Amino acid sequence: MAGGAREVLTLQLGHFAGFVGAHWWNQQDAALCRPTDAKEPPGELCPDVLYRTGRTLHGQETYTPRLILMDLKGSLSSLKQEGGLYRDKQLDAAIAWQGKLTTHKEELYPKNPYLQDLLSAEGVLSSDGTWRVKSIPNGKGLPPFTNAITPKPVMPTEGSIRVWSDFLRVHLHPRSICMIHKYNHDGEAGRLEAFGQGESILKEPKYLEELEDRLHFYVEECDYLQGFQILCDLHDGFSGLGAKAAELLQDEYSGRGIITWGLLPGPYRLGELQKNIYRLLNTAFGLVHLSAHSSLVCPLSLGGSLGLRPEPPVSFPLLQYDATLPFHCGAILATALDTVTVPYRLRSSPVSMVHLADMLNFSGKKVVTAGATIPFPSVPSQSLPDTLMQLGEATPWTPLSACGDPSGTCCFAQSVVLRGLDRAHHTSSSHLLLTPCKVVPPYPSLFSSSLSQHGSVLDGLPTGTAVESIPVLGALCSSSSLNRALGDLAKDLSKLDLRRWASFMDAGVEQDDLEETLQDLRSLAQCYEGGDDRLVD
Repeated sequence: MAGGAREVLTLQLGHFAGFVGAHWWNQQDAALCRPTDAKEPPGELCPDVLYRTGRTLHGQETYTPRLILMDLKGSLSSLKQEGGLYRDKQLDAAIAWQGKLTTHKEELYPKNPYLQDLLSAEGVLSSDGTWRVKSIPNGKGLPPFTNAITPKPVMPTEGSIRVWSDFLRVHLHPRSICMIHKYNHDGEAGRLEAFGQGESILKEPKYLEELEDRLHFYVEECDYLQGFQILCDLHDGFSGLGAKAAELLQDEYSGRGIITWGLLPGPYRLGELQKNIYRLLNTAFGLVHLSAHSSLVCPLSLGGSLGLRPEPPVSFPLLQYDATLPFHCGAILATALDTVTVPYRLRSSPVSMVHLADMLNFSGKKVVTAGATIPFPSVPSQSLPDTLMQLGEATPWTPLSACGDPSGTCCFAQSVVLRGLDRAHHTSSSHLLLTPCKVVPPYPSLFSSSLSQHGSVLDGLPTGTAVESIPVLGALCSSSSLNRALGDLAKDLSKLDLRRWASFMDAGVEQDDLEETLQDLRSLAQCYEGGDDRLVD
């Protein structure tokens, strides 16, 4: 581990969290592999915060995410649970046996053609079945850069992507993936639907011990662990699993930062009443319990509302996306996440997770909202103040926490990051980086034709060049918009006839738990009263 790195361990819980996480790790990987002749200087962000060095049984050095990932049976597609970098010790032991050996091979899911292209570019599968990565310079998992022209990879199509593992291009450590076999990803039966079901998973010794073992493995090798970031589905039973995981981290690693990103897929359909009610209940229970055990909680969604009232998805002037596709929604939220987490990933003068949370969560305000301008409409001939003036909004970013329009609300505290602008455009702000956000394949092609290769707005006609990096403005904000959003969530919850939803209660939640959650949600909403915003009972 590089000296001075303030390590973060990521927990990724749930299938939509998998889509966001896959894009997030792909973007980290693309940033690691930038060419040596790039305009931006290397080193603004410290990859050792998120990555760890290791060594295979064959002595090859690796550089993999410091990650624990939990998902359901059937969610991995062709990805192996143990990953592809390390030989399986049990297999090695079996081969040491000198007697007759019979191998039974399970039929695998067909691998996405895009991933086959990536694997052939990054290494080779040797005759003994071991994946051999290309050489790793300077102790990092980066293939050496050359100026040789490589064939253009096959782009994944939306139709070919069933699960997040279909487009993950990053190799994972064998201790990263933890599968929950008692629930199914596919089908209508055996689903992880309710908060209580998720809580009960970590009450089982099998899963609790597995998580604790993985935590100890990663934590004990850290020189200076600053904390944990949890990417957690809020809409299903993973909200309960995330709450129990946050409670475990708070109990065992007191004093470390715990920042939870509560993830919600795009807008829901009105015809799916039970799903919508469960979404409401899981979100309410999740926000209350996660805020009790986290340093900071931020809902992330492209939807317009946390409650039952349907709202259209948010829009971006320079993006065209399909809000029904997790592949699209995950890419946009990962881009926002890659930007707002910059403060605790900086190489120089970083803001620790604990300090960032302390700046935003005073007076019980542990829930914050996120917003981003993706991409930031940079014009080469225009200064930053002029660009901000042209945006013409009180808040120059699109809200990404399903808490409604923040215009006219009171902001108590905020953290703002602007990245991807050259020094000529810089003025005083919270965090300004030259490093843009990478959006190379398999990031979907969502961008307007009026953007250049590096995401700036073209003065002339479109060139047809694919966008490879973009400037992004991102913000975390503690504001009075949460008074209304959390208050409306509490109202919707109070109107439910729980006799119709006994199945949710049967999953391990009692009537007293619901009443307590409702009261806690109202108390949380009252923390954000400000100006003309008042919670109406």
